[in-house]
Amino acid sequence: MKGKASVTKRMVLMLVLSIIVFGLIFGLKAVGTYSMNNFFDNMPAPTATITATEVSEETWREQTTSIGSFRAVNGTHLSAQVGGVITSIQFENGTAVEEGDVLVTLDTDIDEAERARLAAQLEIARTEAERLKPLAESQNISESDVARAESEVAQVSAALQAQDALIRQKTIRAPFSGTLGIRQVNLGEYVAPGTPLVSLQSTDPIYLNFTLPEQRIADVHLGMAITASVDAYQNELFTGEITALAPQVQESTRSIEIQASFANAEAKLMPGMFSRVALDIAEPRSVLVIPRTAVQFNPFGNVVYVISGDDELQVQQRLIKTGQVQGDLIEVSEGLELGERIATSGLLKLRNNAAVKINDDPDVQPPAEREPRPANR
Repeated sequence: MKGKASVTKRMVLMLVLSIIVFGLIFGLKAVGTYSMNNFFDNMPAPTATITATEVSEETWREQTTSIGSFRAVNGTHLSAQVGGVITSIQFENGTAVEEGDVLVTLDTDIDEAERARLAAQLEIARTEAERLKPLAESQNISESDVARAESEVAQVSAALQAQDALIRQKTIRAPFSGTLGIRQVNLGEYVAPGTPLVSLQSTDPIYLNFTLPEQRIADVHLGMAITASVDAYQNELFTGEITALAPQVQESTRSIEIQASFANAEAKLMPGMFSRVALDIAEPRSVLVIPRTAVQFNPFGNVVYVISGDDELQVQQRLIKTGQVQGDLIEVSEGLELGERIATSGLLKLRNNAAVKINDDPDVQPPAEREPRPANR
């Protein structure tokens, strides 16, 4: 019995010692964790480097945008109506021509010979008809003989007119004034009917075709001003006016086709060019604007960081209400005042009362253009 009691006592002692040891271990760990958390919680945050700007005021008009393509007022690929060998090319590639200018002529030797034969035949037929008329009046021949002679005159005359038309078709003229493209044929080449010769485009003025959703039909009208930009001239806006509205809505896209006209005396706009279109559809209004990079868009609301202080700068988080977006800028309807300074980059490393310093280097400032035009790459 004494042996059992001794064993039990030793086991209890070992259990107590184990509890004490593990308690010390967990206690030390808890103290270490608390101390580390307390250190990090009270550790001063490093100063964050940001870019900044002031809330500014601009005059905006509500706009609707679209994309479209420029089209020539008159544009065609000239082709041969009849076959023949090219005897002359009377234009230079890319030059301007006037309506009626001769561009290409085809060989007409055989056609001219046929015309001479028909002209002689017509002269004979007319002479014969004139000779028969007195005979019919004296009743030496019947009226039907005179009728046949006059019919012969009419038939030969019609054949001669057709031959003249064929000869004219072998002189290809500009159907309207415009600018020629690059010729597709060479001197001495035989061309079959329908062979393309050269393109001709009339581009002053020039049309711009685009579409808008049917919800915008009430916002547009004939004569309405429109601005367009193209990638070829990134720092230039072109102004035109709406000249035509399609009479129906396209069922497949629920959109309406619109055509605008642009003056193009300098020939900067070319048929086929892609264009971005903007239309002002409301009266101008004054708005407070900031760069879009200054806004954190969150499910609970949009947030900016307002900068305060003079020597030691800090930021405070503030909820705002935003409105229309134009380019790199966004309208602020509530939450900011004109002239307040806000952070425009580095937002992910900011929190309330964080110390900041502002980088004024112009090379690192975020974009803040109402009508940005990135360079082509």
